Amino acid sequence: MSGHSKWSTIKRKKGALDQKRGREFSKLIRVMMQAARAGGGDLDANSTLRTAVDKAKSINMPADTITRAIKRGTGEIEGEAYEEIVYEGYGPCGTAIIIETLTDNRNRTTAEVRHALTKHGGNLGESGCVQWMFTKKGIILIPAEGTDEEALMEAALDAGADDVSHDGSFFMVSTEPSELERVKTKLEEGGYKIESYEVSMEPTTTVDVGDKAETVLKLIDFIEDLDDVQNVYSNFDISEDVMEKLKG
Repeated sequence: MSGHSKWSTIKRKKGALDQKRGREFSKLIRVMMQAARAGGGDLDANSTLRTAVDKAKSINMPADTITRAIKRGTGEIEGEAYEEIVYEGYGPCGTAIIIETLTDNRNRTTAEVRHALTKHGGNLGESGCVQWMFTKKGIILIPAEGTDEEALMEAALDAGADDVSHDGSFFMVSTEPSELERVKTKLEEGGYKIESYEVSMEPTTTVDVGDKAETVLKLIDFIEDLDDVQNVYSNFDISEDVMEKLKG
């Protein structure tokens, strides 16, 4: 098990998304506001906003809440202004961590991120210190149950995807970020159910954290729970044996 995508899968299995729905609502509202402010409120012309709206719908956010968020972003309704800040740092065993935030208070967010890292044996680094270890990729998750791998591989590659891998209960289709929307649409047209899709930072190399696995997972979870944090990416790797012990 490595990196952000599989960690997201485990959280989904644990039902963490439902338990923290209120927090997820708040975070997605910020994303929709920021996306609408930057690219307008037309979903067809703003892929970032469309992705955020799809995520909001997937966790049953009310339609009027989505509409208000978009209108706040476009200025039709008064709303807060958020700043995008990306933090980079290190966790236990020298794992690399990238933290994407949307905040209305840079000093508060910096202090919270630094505290989270320090509390769990990590430290905040300079801009650019770990980003070179990651590649930006489009990631589409498709439930493995009832899905033929060879047929999916053929359909995904025909749609313009780079690769398909088996990730536990899901197949993970990877694409260039610019091709994500097109590949997703083609797969949906082919009858495939999309569990989730996003532009992610995928590690080019991983670090086996061994017996520090629980500490690393607690760190990632702690950071993701911060109100201003939108996404967390890391290059940790946890063996299947260790993962089974943690589940137990």
